[in-house]
Amino acid sequence: MSDEAPKSAYELAMERLRSKDREAGVEERPLTDEQRARIGELRKVYEAKLAEAEIMKNQKLSRARDYGEQEAVEEEYRRDRERITGERDRKIDEVRRSG
Repeated sequence: MSDEAPKSAYELAMERLRSKDREAGVEERPLTDEQRARIGELRKVYEAKLAEAEIMKNQKLSRARDYGEQEAVEEEYRRDRERITGERDRKIDEVRRSG
């Protein structure tokens, strides 16, 4: 019997994903210090953009006169969040692939 502790479901899932990546020929490379710094910078910038979008939403909600206007503001905010997070994720992926 092995002296190793039983693996968690997370650890087992990660092993399976790594195995699939190896079979697909995906190369695993550790991030450089420069890439980590750039990713951290991107996260801060986009965190600020998300905060700004939320502030704008709250201002618009305070001026909304009825439920329809409130719904429109919430929908616009949802689209803005999706756009901002998508842009952030795309730029982080670009940094990860570079170098």
